[in-house]
Amino acid sequence: MKEEERSNQKRKRPRHRKARTQKSSSNPKDSDDHQVQVSKKIDEDEEISKGTSRSSAFLDKMRARLSGGHFRMINEKLYTCTGSEALNYFKEDPTLFNMYHTGYQEQMSHWPEQPINIVINWLKDRSPSLLVADFGCGDARLARNVKNKVFSFDLVSNDPSVVACDMSNTPLDSLSIDVAVFCLSLMGTNFPNYLQEAHRVLKPSGWLLIAEVKSRFDPNTGGADPNTFSKAICELGFTSVSKDFSNKMFILLYFKKKEKKSLKKTEIDWPELKPCLYKRR
Repeated sequence: MKEEERSNQKRKRPRHRKARTQKSSSNPKDSDDHQVQVSKKIDEDEEISKGTSRSSAFLDKMRARLSGGHFRMINEKLYTCTGSEALNYFKEDPTLFNMYHTGYQEQMSHWPEQPINIVINWLKDRSPSLLVADFGCGDARLARNVKNKVFSFDLVSNDPSVVACDMSNTPLDSLSIDVAVFCLSLMGTNFPNYLQEAHRVLKPSGWLLIAEVKSRFDPNTGGADPNTFSKAICELGFTSVSKDFSNKMFILLYFKKKEKKSLKKTEIDWPELKPCLYKRR
């Protein structure tokens, strides 16, 4: 009986060692295969991730191009039509106004300095009691950053504080405003009507501040002569106080309304302000 048990144990031991040996010998190959499969999976995931990233970047680029194209189209429209036509244009589709201002902000982001900031600082150096009219206010940034009471006007109102209107016909009373501001907003072909409206609402000795794209006042590239432009404003009933050409992107013109209206009535010869058309980036 004992001999049979020993015999059985001898038979079992080799099989056990053999199985353990076979299992051990197969591990390196299985491990290598597994690592290859994992590596391939990682590479595939990375390629998918890169492909998704490239696709997303491409779509973002195409959206930006489409948005930029819409902005340039609307911008050209605003520079080549009257204020009343622009008002009707946005009344038909108010979403175009948001599209325009999104593109406008993108363009402004490339400017080293914003003209509205200069106007804000100019007002902060003066009495907060001065009443201000912001013609073409955009996002009403001026009103949000000064203590003065600011009447904000633009073609579309997305803010209760902004009055939507044609800037040649505002609801302000005559001789009621101390400062009139046009910050990159002399866009319509009838821009002289906007300045006439500013003259109407300004008090005697009231301020007229104009910030405009510099290229519009460069006679060498088809722009208006700034001296001719200033002369026309003076004929309207203002006195030129100062001109600032120090910034490479825009100019600043400061005028004061004359205390007494001239009795001489003449037709003002307004220079043409060329449209500011942005190039495709």
